[in-house]
Amino acid sequence: MNKNRLLWASRRGMLELDLILTPFVENVYDTLSADDQLRFEVLLECEDQTLFMWFMQRENPDNPDMDRIIKIIMDSR
Repeated sequence: MNKNRLLWASRRGMLELDLILTPFVENVYDTLSADDQLRFEVLLECEDQTLFMWFMQRENPDNPDMDRIIKIIMDSR
């Protein structure tokens, strides 16, 4: 997925998610391995409420790939 599409997909219905995802795409995404970039693209397909719960650490993803990319995003902040 090209960077403009990623930035557009990172703009969510919740300000909290926008403040996490958009800077990540702008500053970190290009440095990820191809596998982690794919994980991020899959993450963007998740529902906003689910993402919010994961980023606020109220729940953990069952999928280890999603858990990995969430940790990468949170560590980059």
